[in-house]
Amino acid sequence: MALTNELHAQVAAIFKETWTTRDGKVVPAPEDLKHSNDAVQFDRATVLYADLSGSTALVDTRGWQFAAEIYKAYLYCAGRLIKSHDGVITSYDGDRVMGVFIGDYQSTNAVKCALRINWAIHNVINPALKKQYDTDYVVRQVVGVDTSSIRAARTGVRGDNDIVWVGRAANYAAKLTEIKSERRTWITKDVYDRMHESARISNGQNMWNSYRWDAHDNQTIYGSTWTWSL
Repeated sequence: MALTNELHAQVAAIFKETWTTRDGKVVPAPEDLKHSNDAVQFDRATVLYADLSGSTALVDTRGWQFAAEIYKAYLYCAGRLIKSHDGVITSYDGDRVMGVFIGDYQSTNAVKCALRINWAIHNVINPALKKQYDTDYVVRQVVGVDTSSIRAARTGVRGDNDIVWVGRAANYAAKLTEIKSERRTWITKDVYDRMHESARISNGQNMWNSYRWDAHDNQTIYGSTWTWSL
């Protein structure tokens, strides 16, 4: 009964309480936000989602140690590359990682990071896997990137909470990783239009092909098979 009363009271308070917002200068940690309806807002931030492909089949058909090593290798490389491109890791969710980029070069940094994650798959992870194991398994992944206004709020219960990112970029970046294609990096038109030409053109060749995203009102998106070497 006590728990029922607590749930009713807390949910009612969430819906009734007035929100307070403030402009963000850095990507916040959970402790930077109150448990009440408190949010940090960004006029624009770029979100990157890196998602390991085929993880369900991986755990269903391979030993748990093998699957765990794939997870660890992929998430380590993706996480280190996010941080090396001035991004902030905001969450690990099973087989994927989310990074948030702010600042003047946020979209360019996020896109170069995405292409370097693809490079790491081909030049670090799969070669190391083949060297260690006699296996036909090939690690594959997809990265999605979008940019928009966004807000960060604290969610969960006291002692066990995290940040929820509310805005188009967080949702679209995650949804882009669901596209089934040989293209391993997907970005929205807003990202494509904002990123520097160095992330768009290589030796006079455009690294990106445009597509219609039929799952989202046929919006224009861009996909790439290219990598960006370290």
